[in-house]
Amino acid sequence: MNFRRGRVREDPDINLIPLIDILIVILIFLFLTTTYSRFAELQINLPEAAADRATDKPQMLTIAVDALGRYAINGVTTNYGDPQQFANALRDAAKGAKEPVIAISADQKATHQSVINVMESARLAGYNHISFTTQRR
Repeated sequence: MNFRRGRVREDPDINLIPLIDILIVILIFLFLTTTYSRFAELQINLPEAAADRATDKPQMLTIAVDALGRYAINGVTTNYGDPQQFANALRDAAKGAKEPVIAISADQKATHQSVINVMESARLAGYNHISFTTQRR
């Protein structure tokens, strides 16, 4: 038995207006409660130099190492016996200079150990400023 014969069945409606109202209230709440702060930035003040050029240049000791393992200090061939002996030769070549710059010029075929020998001798002599020379192609 169908008691509702003449009635048309209504489809349920979803009313979107209250949903939109609630979403707007939530958005307003989020906008008001959120703090917009920048992340801390690093403030870097770089140093400025206003000095004149140095009038006294540091003394340079040029040490050459060839492919056969021969050493030369300022163009004078020097035998390498042990690191302490070569350190004494470096001190003699420096002629009492306090902090000479050691410039190592090694042949491209020179062994790595021969360059390390010069660096070890410079350390024993107390010379910390070491540089390597290169040649442009």
